[in-house]
Amino acid sequence: MPKVLVSDKLSETAVQIFRDRGVEVDYLPDLGKDKEKLAEIIGQYDGLAIRSATKVTEKLLQAASNLKVIGRAGIGVDNVDIPAASKKGVIVMNTPFGNSVTTAEHAIALMFAVARQLPEASVSTHAGKWEKNRFMGVELFNKTLGLIGAGNIGSIVADRALGLKMKVVAYDPFLSEERAAQMGVTKVELDELLAKADFITLHVPLTDKTRNILSRENIAKLKKGVRIINAARGGLIDEEALADALETGHVAGAALDVFAVEPATESRLFNLPNVVVTPHLGASTSEAQENVAIQVAEQMSDYLLTGAVANALNMPSVTAEEAKVMGPWIKLAGHLGSFIGQMTDAPIKSINVLYDGSVAEMNVSALNASVIAGVMKAANPDVNMVSAPTIAKERGIQLATTRQEASGTYDGYIKVTVVTEDRERSIAGTVFSDGKPRFIQIRGINVDAEIGEFMLYTRNKDVPGVIGALGTTLGDMGVNIANFQLGRTSSGEDAIAILYLDEALPEPVLEALHKTGKFLQARALHFEV
Repeated sequence: MPKVLVSDKLSETAVQIFRDRGVEVDYLPDLGKDKEKLAEIIGQYDGLAIRSATKVTEKLLQAASNLKVIGRAGIGVDNVDIPAASKKGVIVMNTPFGNSVTTAEHAIALMFAVARQLPEASVSTHAGKWEKNRFMGVELFNKTLGLIGAGNIGSIVADRALGLKMKVVAYDPFLSEERAAQMGVTKVELDELLAKADFITLHVPLTDKTRNILSRENIAKLKKGVRIINAARGGLIDEEALADALETGHVAGAALDVFAVEPATESRLFNLPNVVVTPHLGASTSEAQENVAIQVAEQMSDYLLTGAVANALNMPSVTAEEAKVMGPWIKLAGHLGSFIGQMTDAPIKSINVLYDGSVAEMNVSALNASVIAGVMKAANPDVNMVSAPTIAKERGIQLATTRQEASGTYDGYIKVTVVTEDRERSIAGTVFSDGKPRFIQIRGINVDAEIGEFMLYTRNKDVPGVIGALGTTLGDMGVNIANFQLGRTSSGEDAIAILYLDEALPEPVLEALHKTGKFLQARALHFEV
């Protein structure tokens, strides 16, 4: 009988699910706070069910001699060292959709609160004052709501806002016109949203692309009198710039559930009369806590008893038999998707995947999921192979799959083509007999490129001096090249280079390459190898 430790507070219903399924369970909800004691006993368990209090570090994993699966009741896994878990062979699961409605409702509640100054009015009235004339609010009716992020939670907020008879505009790089029409919202670019919105709600993960998406510069572009709501992630807003805008009156109000540093015990935003703040309560309802707890218990039980994998962050949803054969191909599929995701800035309409030869006979659903996850990770690092197809569907991204018999030099290969509003971008790859994935074609140009963690892609016209400029620039800036592949369509026409580097490419290198005037495009790439 497998044995699971629950080291954080979890619903009793969830604990009973383990027992009903035939899994032995120890419910010790305060143990997660005692890392020494946890390390002493973790070796007894096959599974560890947690929330946010337990920190699963590399040191703890070293002591977890029998651990097979970690289940996080909730979406965030900042408290789990996933690379260390992967090296240890431990699956990490989460429950990405269990608190979507709750978080969306909290955003709507914050919008009402800041529109009608409800917290300040409540404090005043509790104090025995009757300041009816002091609290003059605004209606939501007929106002424009700007959604930054139109995924699962954002789409729920849009639905509720439309029910309030608001107009909704949305900015999301993955939102297609078709999906926007289905949602009843107008798809816009960020600058247009900033200029039009009376209220703005944020529903994006924190990534390099979204960090300070409401920067000082973008806050200056906002419509005067706007009200801002953030129940997504701290770090999406420049809090100092927001405080300045609130104090000058350019921003009429803000409601924040999340902060750049948490727990937030001090901030310039605190005690401003036009600011509503809550302590990261987005997922804090009894229903949401129950939902994610039940889901994690069911997922962990299924894996421990049958080998079924769901919502895993570091393993594909395939059977044990398939994993041995498909593992390298799943990794290749993710790399192909990641390449295109990092190269594509425009909204994606469709992803087309061609499976040729031996790979066409495999479980392509898992391969498709790996491709989609790779494409979308550039914008959302929380995406995994299970959640990626759902997220893509929510954004109206179409997936087309083609299988064909072996048609060329390779026993099998995968070709991924992404279609945006104005262009197509494609890449193909294969797995050699050594089990290592390779890129074999980019933009229709044949290459043979080993895939490394840090890479550089360039595009240019095939003219003399390009290779010299590339080598000299990287050499002068201390960048060492591990592998260098070139390709071209024909003499004097389009040419590409893809380089495998020893370390991450410093940002000044790209600027230096562009200044040479020899490159049409140069982009640093990163792959999870």
